[in-house]
Amino acid sequence: MKKHKPTDEEMKKMIADLAAHPQSTENEDHSHMHHDMDSMHHDEMGDMPNMHHDMADMGGMNHEHMNMGDMDMAGMDMDHDMMNHGGHMMHMGNMKRKLIVSVILTIPLLLLSPMMGLNMPFTLHDIPAQQWIVLALGSVIFFYGGTPFFSGAKGELQARKPAMMMLITLGITVAYCYSVYATVMNAMAPHAMVMDFFWELATLVDIMLLGHLVEMNAVTRAGSAVSSLAQLIPKQAHMVHSDGSTMDMPVSQLHVGDHVLVKATESIPADGLVVSGQTTVDEAMLTGEATQVIKQTKNTVLGGSINGSGVIEVEITSIGTDSFIARVQKLVETAQSHQSKSETLANKVAGWLFYAATGIGIAAMLVWTLVNGFAYALPIAVTVFIIACPHALGLAVPLVTARFTAIAAQNGLLIQNREPLEQIDDIKYALMDKTGTLTEGNFKVRSVKSVTTEYSDADILAIMATLESGSTHPLAQGILNAAKAQHVALMASSELENIPGTGITGVLNNDRFAIVAVDYLTSHKIAYDQNYFNKLAAAGNSVSYLVTMDKVVGIVAQGDEIKATAVKFIRDLQAQNITPVMLTGDNEQTAKRVADVLGITEVQAHLKPADKAELVKEYQQKGHVMMIGDGVNDSPALAQADLGIAIGSGTDVAIDAADVVLIKSDPADVTSLIKLAKATNRKMKQNLWWGAGYNVIAIPLAAGILIPLGFRLDPMVGAILMSLSTVIVAINAMRLKL
Repeated sequence: MKKHKPTDEEMKKMIADLAAHPQSTENEDHSHMHHDMDSMHHDEMGDMPNMHHDMADMGGMNHEHMNMGDMDMAGMDMDHDMMNHGGHMMHMGNMKRKLIVSVILTIPLLLLSPMMGLNMPFTLHDIPAQQWIVLALGSVIFFYGGTPFFSGAKGELQARKPAMMMLITLGITVAYCYSVYATVMNAMAPHAMVMDFFWELATLVDIMLLGHLVEMNAVTRAGSAVSSLAQLIPKQAHMVHSDGSTMDMPVSQLHVGDHVLVKATESIPADGLVVSGQTTVDEAMLTGEATQVIKQTKNTVLGGSINGSGVIEVEITSIGTDSFIARVQKLVETAQSHQSKSETLANKVAGWLFYAATGIGIAAMLVWTLVNGFAYALPIAVTVFIIACPHALGLAVPLVTARFTAIAAQNGLLIQNREPLEQIDDIKYALMDKTGTLTEGNFKVRSVKSVTTEYSDADILAIMATLESGSTHPLAQGILNAAKAQHVALMASSELENIPGTGITGVLNNDRFAIVAVDYLTSHKIAYDQNYFNKLAAAGNSVSYLVTMDKVVGIVAQGDEIKATAVKFIRDLQAQNITPVMLTGDNEQTAKRVADVLGITEVQAHLKPADKAELVKEYQQKGHVMMIGDGVNDSPALAQADLGIAIGSGTDVAIDAADVVLIKSDPADVTSLIKLAKATNRKMKQNLWWGAGYNVIAIPLAAGILIPLGFRLDPMVGAILMSLSTVIVAINAMRLKL
């Protein structure tokens, strides 16, 4: 089941609605940031919180968490065990049950019924009422096991698009009716020896049920991207009353304007504005970023994000269907609900085969009835229909799919939706998120430098780590991690204080130090090495300065790391004529630096969280698009793309929205995926030829085209040819390898 796009009007409305919500920290008031930088270089801080790392990882919703305020989830509920065939919905549980019952009944039927008209060593003889027992078993298999196909055929007939379901129904109906006729004729005239097709009927039903069950298993996760988001919302909230007291109450009972208290490490229950307190918030599950964002008075917070060590009071601004999560969820659900209207190649072949078998079979019946009578013509027509029975055709795709899925899993590729991979040869663009996909997603100290003889580099790191010891700011965590890694001991400090819009200050050994950004140096006319700063900033670093007595004494630069396999991955894509496009919320300078290292020529920077899905649509106007990402902000784009690939280390939401998950979080695995998918497509096409191509010769022969020359293809030979094609298809599928 391929995920296809909403209409332009639907998507524009959703994107506009989504963009209207203040969801990016880039739009927040960062005047309190103790690492605030000037407007030019603050954008160069790798993928700092002010950068939108798109908003996307939508996952399936946990139904025990469906109470998201007044949000009505009923309309968004999806039965992941359902599959549409010809307009008829088949339940996977029912399909399994029918398969089990049919297989159980097939075992005694095979023991009691000749195989393709031949008595095998295991065939039982002289059983009382043997032929009637076989008739009874075959009747149950036909009417019970064949129900999904009858219903599917009805849908295809109503749609006037005969495909696999009608072909299967044609095959099993002809096999059953002729077998009933054969049973009655043999009972009335024991020496007539009219061959029945109960063996073919039972195996066809079993194989088709198995094939469709395999197919259904391959696509059931396609709708799961609308279920995980509600897990981010807590069940209870600490509501603050007008007198300052708090009371726990269900989140579903909150309203816009209510105030809630969010304690350390708790999930924020709803979108809102901070009215008191200061903290840092982990928005990774929503924005895909590994870093935390400082929040203070008048800053927006998103429901589902995780509070840090501070305590804040939040005034709720949106709840339920108006919330950030609900709108992102709706965006992904809409993109995924627009299933492909195009027929699969197997269904197209089945449709052609249905018309060919029906037309030629009826024509043969009429011609040979006129020539030699009905009794002579009936076996000829039946042979045509039996040869067209899609044993092999029904297995052509499912067998390859099962083999493909197994090989993919062994190579760290989790296939959640196979159908988009059938178009892998058509992919022209690979849009990919930067942070977490091409880069590691964690800020690390790249350089610590003392610019005075009074302090060593280790001293600078120790002082800065001491000042940052009480902070959960992402840059502070980078410094603390570096100090820990280098076994740098913290010092005694006092009077630690955040200076809004400036940085952090404190007293160590009776000297006052401050960690500031370059704009502080400029505004206070403190001298610093401009060229050295430009060099660090151009490399994509966030640069902080240690100052004492209005003098710079140290510099620290932090940045993200490009993944080791990213360069080769980009080259492999380009070698296959796929154009890589990097998407990022970074400024163009930082984005270009990463792109230059990777050899990417097309870069889309300064993106807002809702922009990626729209960009996917734009590129789809020029060709098929593959999207690679790892965050909630990536999931609408993953769902919108012709092929969505999630990095395994990303959020559950993005993983559920994708067609393929890279378990090892290595973008280079995309190369293996492309090679395997192309090999799989070749096998599928080969199997379709084996499964149906022989009919080009066999059906005319069965219709009696060579009877005037003395050659007649009887039903038994037709059944043998049909079974032989099934064996060939199975062997060919097993030969698939990476």
